[in-house]
Amino acid sequence: MDPEPTQGAKAVASEPDEQRPGPPDDASTSTPASTPSKRRRGKTPAPRENEGTVPNNVRRLRQAAMMSKAELARRAGVSPLTIDRVESGCPCRMDTKRKILEALGLTPLAAKEVFPDEDLG
Repeated sequence: MDPEPTQGAKAVASEPDEQRPGPPDDASTSTPASTPSKRRRGKTPAPRENEGTVPNNVRRLRQAAMMSKAELARRAGVSPLTIDRVESGCPCRMDTKRKILEALGLTPLAAKEVFPDEDLG
C-alpha cells in the first residue's frame, strides 16, 4: 500500500506568496535606514569625561625629563597603559605611585608635589 499524496500538501505549494507569513524577499525593504542600531547588552557604559580623575603632575615631570610614556613605564616596571591612565588622572595603587616617583628620579618625599590632591597617608 503506497500512501497517496495528500491534497493539503499540494494546496500549500500552490498558495500565492502574499498569503504566507514571514519576512519579505527583498532585504532592502526589511529595515529602513532610519532604524536606530541596537544597544549591546551586558557592556558597561562609557565612562564620563573627568569622572573619578585626580589631577597630577606626572605628565609635566615626564615631559620635563624628555622621557616617553614607554620609557617611564619601562623604568617604573609598569605598563604604558598604566602610565597613560595615571597621567589622565585615574586612581592607582600606592606602590604604582612609588614606582613612578623612583622612575622619575624623585624621592618619596616629593609625592605631594607629583600627586598634590591625593591623601598619601
